[in-house]
Amino acid sequence: MSAISAGDTAWVLLSAALVLLMTVGLAFFYGGLVRPKSALNTMLMSVVALGMVGVLWVLVGYSIAFAPGTPWLGGLQWGLLRGVGADPNSYAPTVPALAHAAYQGMFAIITPALISGAVVERMRFRGYVLFIGLWVLVVYAPLAHWVWGSGGWLQRLGALDFAGGTVVHVSAGVSALAAAIVLGPRRDFRRAPLSPHSVPLVLLGAGLLWFGWFGFNAGSALAANGVAALAFVTTNTAAATALVTWAALDQLRTGKMTAVGAATGAVVGLVGITPAAGFVSPPAAIVIGALCALLSYTAMQLRARSRLDDSLDVFSCHGLAGMMGALLTGVFASKLANPAGGDGALAGNLGQLGVQAAAVLAAALLAAVGTVALLALVRAVVGVRVPMREEIEGLDLSEHGEEAYFGGDVGSFAGPGITLGQSVIVSHTSAP
Repeated sequence: MSAISAGDTAWVLLSAALVLLMTVGLAFFYGGLVRPKSALNTMLMSVVALGMVGVLWVLVGYSIAFAPGTPWLGGLQWGLLRGVGADPNSYAPTVPALAHAAYQGMFAIITPALISGAVVERMRFRGYVLFIGLWVLVVYAPLAHWVWGSGGWLQRLGALDFAGGTVVHVSAGVSALAAAIVLGPRRDFRRAPLSPHSVPLVLLGAGLLWFGWFGFNAGSALAANGVAALAFVTTNTAAATALVTWAALDQLRTGKMTAVGAATGAVVGLVGITPAAGFVSPPAAIVIGALCALLSYTAMQLRARSRLDDSLDVFSCHGLAGMMGALLTGVFASKLANPAGGDGALAGNLGQLGVQAAAVLAAALLAAVGTVALLALVRAVVGVRVPMREEIEGLDLSEHGEEAYFGGDVGSFAGPGITLGQSVIVSHTSAP
């Protein structure tokens, strides 16, 4: 076993802090996209995951995901982080096992928080808290074991997921879609303006997400080395390309480049490169960023014309971009970029694309079935949908007894907003 490296340990701990910051960035991003009457509730849906999932990860989550066990589940011998201390384990041989546990815990925290964007402005908060706690243990931790855990069946199959394309984004995106369908649309969906109340908050959130994503992707090298540098560059390249692509699509379709569109495009690029970041070259990252932006943009236009109320387009942004990124990893992965990663279809290994497709399908099935079952359980125990009056009045006061803004409706002075699903300028007083 390798000796502890101070440099690698410092990088992994810093990366863990960066991923933690992503959850705060997500709170700003989602919070700015909703109406002022539920802005605080929406932001708290991300913040509460810091507490709920943070505790569960120490109790049993890390053990289920990473302890030795079966191809389907890790054992419980690392519960309460027993045996996880200052010495390294096989996952990161140059850093303390506790650093690895902390780093992976930050991934577990942000993943269920992503789902909240599909159910904002209508889900009981206590139901949401119970749901994400169960979801982390029933869906996320087992899936992490399948893909990253020692002896996990998708790892044995050869699936490549550098930083969470399947484990994080496919699972969260598909679960968001399932949750939106189970809960049904908001009662004023398509009958009232659903414009972002604070575009500056959206931009702030996107900036924090982009910043934190370097820890998410480059940190997944689990060492301060060349692979981390590669992941850092491909991450930034894909995000930049997707932002430019999204802005160009907005310009071509509406004649205007929107701030929400630029922020959304950057996030989509970050999602798409996540599974590939340490396996592909920077030129491949350009292609991945552009294709993911095109797919998600098209999907959001189609969703906006449907009756599906995936409120903040989580499936289009995270689910579909995560799937595309995972599949394109099977195309562009190259041992020239990372000798430990393997080759994809362009390097002559066409079978890798099939393995990636199998991993995407497995993650989607687990997420869909698990989400529907857990929501049924939560509905029976504490309920999942707020009453009509509370939904119409807003969830900040009814669920928390607090308000994001005092002294009137912030929409009266916020000016025009931008509808996320349609990426067009829309008045706060006109129908979307």
